[in-house]
Amino acid sequence: MTIEGRQDGAERPQEKQRGPVVLRRSRLSEPTTTDQRLLDSRGPSDWVHTDPWRVMRIQSEFVEGFGALAEVPRAVTVFGSARTTPDHPEYAAGVELGAALAKIGCAVITGGGPGAMEAVNRGASEAGGLSIGLGIELPFEQGLNPWVDLGVNFRYFFVRKTMFIKYAQAFVCLPGGFGTMDELFEALTLVQTKKVTKFPVVLFGKSYWQGLYDWIRDSMRASGKIGDKDLALLHLTDDIDDAVGIVQEAYVAWEATH
Repeated sequence: MTIEGRQDGAERPQEKQRGPVVLRRSRLSEPTTTDQRLLDSRGPSDWVHTDPWRVMRIQSEFVEGFGALAEVPRAVTVFGSARTTPDHPEYAAGVELGAALAKIGCAVITGGGPGAMEAVNRGASEAGGLSIGLGIELPFEQGLNPWVDLGVNFRYFFVRKTMFIKYAQAFVCLPGGFGTMDELFEALTLVQTKKVTKFPVVLFGKSYWQGLYDWIRDSMRASGKIGDKDLALLHLTDDIDDAVGIVQEAYVAWEATH
């Protein structure tokens, strides 16, 4: 996917991220990603001999991420679709949300890509807040959006997910696809099982999320697969002030126990 331009209007060539490495022009033809090579065991058996060395690369990604984000202030991780277009109301909502979070002193953390992620980064950056993007190596998506102030690129999804969770006091999910669903349910599972300190998960956009919320309530909870306390982890809203208020209240409660 071609990056059409930056804030200063200068054109940028098509590129792909491979962890901290940027690939452009002739290097774009590399056919696989690092995650794919790690998880796909088909083919010659030489992968058996290289996997132990991959541990060093994985370790280096954790070290780089921890080092880059260690002094980040209180933050909110916002998930959302890379396919949201700049003229869509969901993009405008993302800009407004990013700005509102910045105004209460929260950094925003996104996946650093286009669409809803770019909108949130843009809103936070324009409002003078800290705008963070955690990118991932993908075969079809460009690098970090131009509104990211602090960016880290990862090869491995599981390392990146750790960073999304470790440095946030709340999650907000804008409308999104499979990636957003993956991140949403991983966050819910970690909060439910007390692997992370309990904090809110906000579903922003009632018309988009209502069907999923109803299914969780009427199928999961009704059949005893989750309990009332689990359902209460989710907050469904259309209002920016409401979403930010939930984040603020949770932070005050969290701060009182630390």
